[in-house]
Amino acid sequence: MEPLITERMKWIIVVLSIVLVMPIVSAQKYYSRTARVFFISEAPLEKIEGINNSGYIIIDAGSGAIEMSVLIKGFTFEKALMQDHFNENYMESTKFPKGIFKGSVSNLSEVNFAMDGDYTVKATGTMTLHGVSKPLTTTAGVNVKGGILSAHSTFEIVIADYNIDVPKVVRENIAKSVRVSVQTDLKKM
Repeated sequence: MEPLITERMKWIIVVLSIVLVMPIVSAQKYYSRTARVFFISEAPLEKIEGINNSGYIIIDAGSGAIEMSVLIKGFTFEKALMQDHFNENYMESTKFPKGIFKGSVSNLSEVNFAMDGDYTVKATGTMTLHGVSKPLTTTAGVNVKGGILSAHSTFEIVIADYNIDVPKVVRENIAKSVRVSVQTDLKKM
């Protein structure tokens, strides 16, 4: 009587198992809870800078999916009065507590997460701020070193696009668009 599973069939099962399981194992996720989000508004009468060091970001190296969120109340300013106005009058942070970006890296195949190096990626997605969602595309620099990713990106946000109202009295103090920079080190999950 011939065995139900031959030696050759065993090898085929082993090879298929490895091939099917490999993408699951290699689809590594990276995260940070300390992403630095910095913005600057350079208007004719005033320069306003806000910084938040507790942005949360997660990147799926298998699919290229990116999610980032930052608590609006987490931004700090040089002057306490600026922080109050930012939270109460402009961003309404009680009503809209988070800024969120959801998207993906379109050129993920150009990044080798297993090899140290510098890469430039293109991220496309949706930015939700002040209750308004808008498409956003930006480039980011990514450095891979010893299993840790460092990433940085800078982009512009037009405040009117997000229904952020600036009273006429202070329009010369606040720029129509602000430059946002994100910088973070991400670790494997």
